[in-house]
Amino acid sequence: MTRAGTRERAAKWLRHGAMAAFVAVAGWTGIGVPGGPDLSPAAWAREAPMAPAGVTGTISPAQLPPEARVTLKSIAAGGPYPYAKDGVVFGNFERLLPPHRRGYYHEYTVPTPRAKNRGARRIVCGGPSGRIDDCFYSDDHYNSFKRIVE
Repeated sequence: MTRAGTRERAAKWLRHGAMAAFVAVAGWTGIGVPGGPDLSPAAWAREAPMAPAGVTGTISPAQLPPEARVTLKSIAAGGPYPYAKDGVVFGNFERLLPPHRRGYYHEYTVPTPRAKNRGARRIVCGGPSGRIDDCFYSDDHYNSFKRIVE
């Protein structure tokens, strides 16, 4: 077989292989298949969850532990805070909170009675210092959050 013939066979195989792969994927995902799922961007937007997976619900300030209510009042007043790390930027690296630019979120310690260290409870607030309208409470050291709502 000549080089041209080999190249032509290889090109034909690639075309058929690519087509077979597309058909397999299209059939598997339902793309272009009548009755298949709607995978258009509009459908994704309609079905997107309202909050990231790490936000498991809401909590009112009255439902917070007493120490968290004190911390929330300190945040609204702009301090003072009992821990040096209070007010530092919270990176949201696990993307559990709604996405914002770096520096939007700040974390604050909620003291835990009888704990020898800062404990696991935190409040994370977004926006400028002193704002408490975009805050989240975590009692498991950032594994999950509840939005604090009035």
